[in-house]
Amino acid sequence: MPAGAPRRATLGATLTASQFANLHTFLVAARHASFALAAQELALTPSAVSHRIARLEAGLGLRLFERLTRQVRLTQDGERIFAALQIGWDSLQAALAGGDALAGSVTVHARPSVAQCWLVPRLAGFAAHYPDVSIDLRVGNESVDFRAGQVDLALHYGDGHFPGLVSRKLMDEWLAPVCSPQYARDHGLLDAPHNLPGATVLHDTLAWPACAPDAEWRLWLDGQAPEVTLPARSLRFDRADLCAQAAIHHAGVAMGRRQLVQPWLASGQLVLPFGGFNLASPQAYYLVHAARTPLPARVQALSDWLAGQAI
Repeated sequence: MPAGAPRRATLGATLTASQFANLHTFLVAARHASFALAAQELALTPSAVSHRIARLEAGLGLRLFERLTRQVRLTQDGERIFAALQIGWDSLQAALAGGDALAGSVTVHARPSVAQCWLVPRLAGFAAHYPDVSIDLRVGNESVDFRAGQVDLALHYGDGHFPGLVSRKLMDEWLAPVCSPQYARDHGLLDAPHNLPGATVLHDTLAWPACAPDAEWRLWLDGQAPEVTLPARSLRFDRADLCAQAAIHHAGVAMGRRQLVQPWLASGQLVLPFGGFNLASPQAYYLVHAARTPLPARVQALSDWLAGQAI
């Protein structure tokens, strides 16, 4: 071996107890992208997790994580090994259970708005049907990297174009402005879209990937009220549910998505000042996952159950 070359050891045909523990610790740390969260799950200290990972890296002769200031991130070698380990772990769990069992954990990623307004209220129902399947929900506006295997299933709002991934359309969406009853009265908005320029509009600036900050409002005005000018006054958020909450508290008029705001309309906290949901959104909700054959039974069960909840 040339001087200075990294040593690449093998774990051999038979894993020792310590080697297996190190691999399992790596699997959990990679899934959480956090030594601290892995320590909580494994009932260890973060220092113990770090030492196990270091021993595994030394044994393999590979660097598996980049240690950043406040987080860790898989290297390319780490991503490759994690993806292989995840497949093996799925198979091991299925074998121990006597088949592809409806048990284990499913890591789900969702945009904050659909997680808050649609997904979370339905999770108790799933747990009642599948008590041995646990959900690890991650929320955020960032893109999901399925290569590392850290996410089993993602709930996206988009145009259905997901290169290299498998997608399943969950439900369509419809758009209409919403505001509080008081705000509608104070600004003379009821059945009067021509009064909209005197109001404040609330924007979800990240309504879908790579959209303009006012994309939803422009879409609605072009289709429903082309003669109306978009108000100059606005408040901007990066979540549709925050727009709706601001509207509930009389901050302005939000572009409501029917799937998300229906409970607030039913309770009377929001109203539709210009009529119902007459505009179909060009975006829809999709369940997306990496190409895996077969899809683990617990992931397939969650996908099927969520599809059954969609309207």
